[in-house]
Amino acid sequence: MTSLCGTGRKRGSAAHVGGGAAGGQMASSAGLALCGQVLVVRGGSRFLATSTANSDGDVLFTYDCSTAGKKSEENKGEDGQSVDKGSDTILASTFAKSGRYFALTDDSKRLILFRTKPWQCLSVRTVVRRCTALTFTASEEKLLVADKSGDVYSFSVLEPQECGKLELGHLSMLLDVAVSPDDRYVLTADRDEKIRVSWAVAPHSIESFCLGHAEFVSRVLVVPDHPELLLSSSGDCTLRLWEYRSGRELHCCHLTSLQEPAEPWGDKRFAASRITYCSQESCVALLCDCIPVVYIFQLDAHRQQLGYRQQLAFQHRVWDIVFEEGQGLWVLQDCREAPLVLCRPVDGRWQADPESAALRKVSAHLQRNWAMLEGESVSTACFSGRCPGWATDRASLQNTIHSRKPLLWARAQDMWHVPVSPSTRPAAGQGTEKLTHAQAGRQGD
Repeated sequence: MTSLCGTGRKRGSAAHVGGGAAGGQMASSAGLALCGQVLVVRGGSRFLATSTANSDGDVLFTYDCSTAGKKSEENKGEDGQSVDKGSDTILASTFAKSGRYFALTDDSKRLILFRTKPWQCLSVRTVVRRCTALTFTASEEKLLVADKSGDVYSFSVLEPQECGKLELGHLSMLLDVAVSPDDRYVLTADRDEKIRVSWAVAPHSIESFCLGHAEFVSRVLVVPDHPELLLSSSGDCTLRLWEYRSGRELHCCHLTSLQEPAEPWGDKRFAASRITYCSQESCVALLCDCIPVVYIFQLDAHRQQLGYRQQLAFQHRVWDIVFEEGQGLWVLQDCREAPLVLCRPVDGRWQADPESAALRKVSAHLQRNWAMLEGESVSTACFSGRCPGWATDRASLQNTIHSRKPLLWARAQDMWHVPVSPSTRPAAGQGTEKLTHAQAGRQGD
């Protein structure tokens, strides 16, 4: 394993990126979002946005979701029992491709939309259920929001007060959602091992399934400069490359084969919590939950394969990573003295650049606002080969699937005017079978 230390000191065969004493632990929702030269760091109910450009001085925008209005009044579950109303913790966030808009969802079932030039909150809307992922369409006219019940809703960006519209549904929880650069397809990843490719204009029409993962699919990413290709990660400890329109798997990297036996996490199962891509270097960076390692791969689009390059190991827990074109790989870690690490390629190897002026500027912002990002002690729970923190036990999952089957069939009739005979309508409590490759091409989930 090749790793780097902020001071350049090697320690045996493995050194580490970053350093300094650990400060207070950030909230478990700590993460990064970047577009152009605007970097957002979130933690708990708050986020701060700043520029990575040296010429922009100390421009800083902060926001606290606890000050936002309009909380969901829904306080009962589908079974009629009272449920937790939720906190203000940010669950997911994203930029529009142009950087003009930024959106987030929180644990209080709010969807908050911002304009970024200058920063301004445009709307606070409520969602039906807590969200797991969100993305803007390429046209930036809509915002797609995936939730824990398996549904995707669209919200207008141009009419920021409009309510959401149900677009599609899965039988199981959605963990990620993406759109193709031409806005033709919506790609959804669920905890039942599937990636579904649906037509954006008619989401009930399915173009293909990408089948092959043996566990929940944690992340999907359409490669920006090769829009026919898709990257995915899973609880089965693999990173896969797909031609998603046909559902054809092009390459599979088994992460367990890249571990060294001496590493303390060598016998653990894990899944990626983040996939990020650098077009300039054709590099893929993969952050795995529960292990302080970032994997670097090289994408060979011509040969349609991924090549493993190196690992970056860290002394502190890594919360998130994101590439900035022309700048490098930003790494957010749980260390007050060194909250960010900026890695750049040197002679074909990625290593930390502690002398970067951009790094010093953004790190200073985080250090001054560390209390804003500090949270309570973080649970040590992680993917570990199981569905992430939102997961329930198998019995609960089966009950959810059984109870939702009649609901989804009813939606199909109502939304798409599809006649369903009594003999084909699933009854509550009826079991489900796994889709074969042939079946997947003929039916939805």
